[in-house]
Amino acid sequence: CNGTMRFDVITHGIAAHSARAWMGRNAIHAAAEILNRLNAYENRAIEVDGLTYQEGLNATLISGGKGTNVIPDECRVHVNYRFAPDKSLAEAKALMIGADAGAELGNGEHVATGGVFEGFGIEMKDESPSARPGLTSPLAQSLVKLVRERTGREPLAKLGWTDVARFSMLGIPAVNLGAGSPLLAHKHDEQLPESDLLLMANLLEDWLK
Repeated sequence: CNGTMRFDVITHGIAAHSARAWMGRNAIHAAAEILNRLNAYENRAIEVDGLTYQEGLNATLISGGKGTNVIPDECRVHVNYRFAPDKSLAEAKALMIGADAGAELGNGEHVATGGVFEGFGIEMKDESPSARPGLTSPLAQSLVKLVRERTGREPLAKLGWTDVARFSMLGIPAVNLGAGSPLLAHKHDEQLPESDLLLMANLLEDWLK
């Protein structure tokens, strides 16, 4: 599965009354450069062990300001980076904020020393490693064979993060296998056909036997 990192990219300004804006510095306006860098970033499709992983770098939340007539002195853009299993968590972090920024979970704001967000304040919120496909395991191969025979489907990369990454860190073979389409996740028409559940149950029962 893809790894994931979530962090705030922070701008700082100087508060002032909006009628005398020249007495302050607008942190929300300064965040435009963060959005420019996000828009300019080219998300890559990366092949790992024969499977293609699509990376993603996106702003998912933005906050700033203390009042409707106050020049904001801080703005935070919450960023989520989904990275392929061709890189470690440390390598992914270096691409975003530099190798020596010092930003770790729970240690507050640090300035990015390199990467996409060089020069901006960074506060880490979440980080989880990726996991390679792991299809060389005999158990995984037998499951792939059964699914292929029953459905004609080949293995695909899992683009979201899952607990497979935790098992991978422990050296335990693991794959993602589930009913329904992940392309519908979080969408208005998210759904799961009953037939998919029945197929899953049959596959798992036969494989375990």
